[in-house]
Amino acid sequence: MILGVSPDDVESHVKFKKKFQLQFPLLADEGHVVCDLYGVWGPKKFLGKEYEGVLRTTFLIDENGNIKKVYENVRPSEHSNQLLADLGLK
Repeated sequence: MILGVSPDDVESHVKFKKKFQLQFPLLADEGHVVCDLYGVWGPKKFLGKEYEGVLRTTFLIDENGNIKKVYENVRPSEHSNQLLADLGLK
């Protein structure tokens, strides 16, 4: 199963899912509880400013709930091909 998680609200997830015609669920983690549990909420920098936010990370989790691979600092435009290859789908 594919599941997307971000600290945005439910309404923004609905719009995003519709805009990009996503066929998997999105979890609205408004209090970033799940992000904290997975260790993907932390310090970031943008245009010289520091702030707290989501560290772009993908977890490949098997059917038994075991983390098989962690992809850190992912770039969406490049990451999907690697993930599909690791899943044996490309």
